[in-house]
Amino acid sequence: MSEETGAIVVGVDGSDGALNAVRWAAAVAARFETSLHIVHAMPSIGRNLTDTVAALRAAVMSYQRDIANIILRSAADAARAQQPNVVVTTESTKTPADEALIHLGRAARMIVVGSSQVTPAGALFVGSTTLAVATHANCPVVAWRGQHTVPTDQPVVVGVDETQSSAVTLEAAFEFADLFAVKLTAVRSWSIPWPASAVTNPLLMDWDALEAAEWAQLTEVVNRCNQRHPQVYASCFVEPTRPTATLLNQIDFDGAQLVVVGSRGRNALSSAVLGSTALNLLHHSTVPVVVCRSASEAH
Repeated sequence: MSEETGAIVVGVDGSDGALNAVRWAAAVAARFETSLHIVHAMPSIGRNLTDTVAALRAAVMSYQRDIANIILRSAADAARAQQPNVVVTTESTKTPADEALIHLGRAARMIVVGSSQVTPAGALFVGSTTLAVATHANCPVVAWRGQHTVPTDQPVVVGVDETQSSAVTLEAAFEFADLFAVKLTAVRSWSIPWPASAVTNPLLMDWDALEAAEWAQLTEVVNRCNQRHPQVYASCFVEPTRPTATLLNQIDFDGAQLVVVGSRGRNALSSAVLGSTALNLLHHSTVPVVVCRSASEAH
């Protein structure tokens, strides 16, 4: 496979959603002043298949091979019509889509996948290209969905927590907001990680002090990143609710154009069973979801 260093890589399968993802990725490539690399690969349908599913996969793979060039040509035409000044390259591979995109992600600026909603059941039993790539890619992964095929003037929402990937997530969000010339909203959830019954006397808890501490931590990291992107107007919100609910509420309140979150690098099984903010947003968000991982978490 070719190595497109610093390119925006987008996976296509011939669907309308994938074509719209290509258009959005082309617009983002123009903002980043980089190239667009469009990839068509074989479907990722999981392992340990039954005979019926294996036969279905074989038929799908045969069909995909036959129309790969048509799919790539249509996607490249859509990208060039959207952004005629962006350099567009294409690639077809027999490698499963998740493996192909993860490999290209080693050198890519970001990966874009035209994604329908990812359900926990799908992640657990079948596997999802979007989830697999977001879990293992070295670069940010965008699960594109929604109606906008170009960046808008709507804000960027980012979830900020205490994990190692949070600094990478926040920097990526500021970079998007800077390039798009839009506002940024940083959100932190401070729901207590233990049940109230575990506290000897909840009435003695200084909840205002807890919220103030969360606010101080959030504003400190946001201000530090804001200094590297002084053109971005950033605001902070701290909410005593679960992270997914907090972010979804803020997306609706802001009318955000995309949301940026971190991933702790869990595999598909643990993510589906345990739940995660990234997985829940992939399932529920109506705007593109950008999943970021720190270098130490990528594998």
